[in-house]
Amino acid sequence: MVHPGDPLPPPPARAPDVEDDFTDGLRSDLWIAHYLPHWTTPDRSAARVEHVPGGLALRIEEDQLDWRAEDAPLRVSNLQTGTFSGALGSPRGTHRHRPDGLRVRTATPTRLLWAPSSGRIDLTVSATQDPGCMLAAWLVGTEHLDENAAGEVCLFEIDADAVGSSTRARTGIKAHADPDLTTDVSEVVLPFNATRPHTWTVIWGNGETRIGCDGTVLRHLDQAPGYPLFLMIDLFEIGPPHGTYPKSAVIHHVRGWGGS
Repeated sequence: MVHPGDPLPPPPARAPDVEDDFTDGLRSDLWIAHYLPHWTTPDRSAARVEHVPGGLALRIEEDQLDWRAEDAPLRVSNLQTGTFSGALGSPRGTHRHRPDGLRVRTATPTRLLWAPSSGRIDLTVSATQDPGCMLAAWLVGTEHLDENAAGEVCLFEIDADAVGSSTRARTGIKAHADPDLTTDVSEVVLPFNATRPHTWTVIWGNGETRIGCDGTVLRHLDQAPGYPLFLMIDLFEIGPPHGTYPKSAVIHHVRGWGGS
């Protein structure tokens, strides 16, 4: 039985299926630099990014539009490893974030740049303390085969005001429209300031999920989505614009292995 505080297993001996430290820029073969673009329009979904020493900064800028007028105030810069939607006006699409009549506003092609059904991801990031912001990383069901294949593994959600000498983060599984999953998200406390680089890990498959940080298990869950998932890494500003811009967090390194 795996318990919080146990060491994570080492990465697979084989080379990662995907690896990116952003040295060569933003790879079009791996990343879509839009946040769920099918539910909105390109001017609202497009990410603001900057190449910085040691990685890629996700930014929220002063002139950035709300992602959707219906969800305002909410601005986001996101990278995701694929897209799926139905036709214009359809209710079908990845990550139906609200139940009240979502319809596709921008039809997007089915692009499975990386969509493993099981595996391991090691993700090194530096969070933000910019007011009103949250850095998050999720695996979300693509839904391109089945609209109920919509579960989410929440690797972390880190609010800016939860970062100090220690850091609070939310982590776990969200069922969304998947009847076979149970939402189980809880807060963990980490003994460091998350604005410095730290490596988060998720290992999932065969009905279990392990989430950890810096080599140590934080959560073990006896459930896991068993269908294709997109990786999403995003910086949100939640609430009316305020403070100094740009606001940013940094993605340093991503490695991923799909299951066999």
